[in-house]
Amino acid sequence: MTAEAVGGALAHLNAGLNLTSALLLLAGFRYIRRREIRKHMRCMIGAVIAAGLFLVFYVLRFSLTGTHAFAGPDSVRPVYLAILFSHMILAVVIVPMVIRLIQLARRKRFTKHRRLARWTFPAWMYTSLTGLFVYYMIYHAYG
Repeated sequence: MTAEAVGGALAHLNAGLNLTSALLLLAGFRYIRRREIRKHMRCMIGAVIAAGLFLVFYVLRFSLTGTHAFAGPDSVRPVYLAILFSHMILAVVIVPMVIRLIQLARRKRFTKHRRLARWTFPAWMYTSLTGLFVYYMIYHAYG
């Protein structure tokens, strides 16, 4: 199996992990609104695990195949790049936010956890959804 084939398989796996993370985030949000704390906690742990696995496999895919040029038309390129760059920036920003949320929850500092989660949840959801958009644009729409 070539590095390109492994990289392609990892890209598809990463899309699945990204989708899993987004769905678990939504379920966790629903559970916390219903005050179902245990279910919320399980969903959020699952989302963190899915995101962590995504990161590991993304680095592996990147090391095998490098970056991928956008093959779509020039008219779509600015939109793609705007979404890609916002995705990349938020992907870096949310990592320490998620780590802090985990720390706060473990220490039972739920008031601070809730305050930070109000910023982290939409940023993380945006990152997950735009990751799926980038994947679609590279591998399906113009791949």
